[in-house]
Amino acid sequence: MIPRISVSTLLAASLSAALMIVPVETDAQPRLKDVVTLQGVHSTPLIGYGLVAGLNKTGDRRQTLFSAQSLANMLQKLGVVVPPGEVKIENVAAVLVTAELVPFARPGARIDVTVSSVGDARSLQGGTLLATALRGPDGTIFALAQGPLSLGGFAGGKGGNSVQVNHLTAGRVPGGGLVQTASRVQMTPSREIVLALHDPDFVSARRVAEAVNAELRAEVARVTDSASVLVEVPESYQNAVPDLMARIEPLPVQVDEAARVVLNERTGTVVVGSQVRLAAAAVAHGNLSVRITTHYDVSQPAPLSKQGQTVVVPQERVEVDEGDAKLVALEEGATLLEVVRALNALGATPRDIIAIMQALKAAGALKAELVII
Repeated sequence: MIPRISVSTLLAASLSAALMIVPVETDAQPRLKDVVTLQGVHSTPLIGYGLVAGLNKTGDRRQTLFSAQSLANMLQKLGVVVPPGEVKIENVAAVLVTAELVPFARPGARIDVTVSSVGDARSLQGGTLLATALRGPDGTIFALAQGPLSLGGFAGGKGGNSVQVNHLTAGRVPGGGLVQTASRVQMTPSREIVLALHDPDFVSARRVAEAVNAELRAEVARVTDSASVLVEVPESYQNAVPDLMARIEPLPVQVDEAARVVLNERTGTVVVGSQVRLAAAAVAHGNLSVRITTHYDVSQPAPLSKQGQTVVVPQERVEVDEGDAKLVALEEGATLLEVVRALNALGATPRDIIAIMQALKAAGALKAELVII
């Protein structure tokens, strides 16, 4: 039997595409490990300053003073003394390197790092990150990062004849960070542990507690607030908390979803949650476009005229076009699929949908939280 694909019932529309959705029924439930984390066990953010070398004249220019100073300092440590003002740095760029040190990481483990330009480099394409120390919030060096950059894009050509794909001043070095100091997160014997929910919700917290109690066959888990569940560790697991977590993490938990609509006007993206409902409403939407064009005519005097002058006369033309609007009725309690069908019937683009959703919210017909990012 082929398992059905688990997808969220949501809408993601591009700038030029119409609203489309394919509903897929699913019985799959997220695991407990996907919705909670063990309180006190968290990643540590790391940051460092370094240099990327090997660029093709797309690095920092002379006005970025700290790049030249950093390169001169590094060369001095290697036995080459060069005044910073004499260094030409077209093939070098100053960067900030960031990473996340996962809990329980041990020396020798590798982590992914992200490299971002801090100067005026035009591209990091083809560059190699030189050895960079990554420090934690307290200044401790936890890892060293080095390696070739992966940008996921490219650029070619010069001046007006050029092409660029994706962003070129930030990239990643997969596995480029080598852990030097063990993570300070430790698991100690405990009588209680706290499960912290990723998305605080009282209903979800209660379901997490019920799942843990059913697995351990005892009332050991209880909800303390919408974001945490307190678990009393059974006596047999008090010296083996990792074994307890390994037992309860795979448990299926049906979390409750908030009714939410997310709009991004910069990209024209609309995402509608599966719990969104509408009150009875009628929607009509039309596009109004105004186009102003200017055509230049040349007026010349009569032949052999001594007083006339040749002048350029602008001729402006204004065109107003209002698209046809269709009125669509939405029934009480309309579901996501019904909303999608109605908006498709209107022929609405993502930009139109953003305006429609805001109008429905203002009218009180949209029973969901409207989030604009």
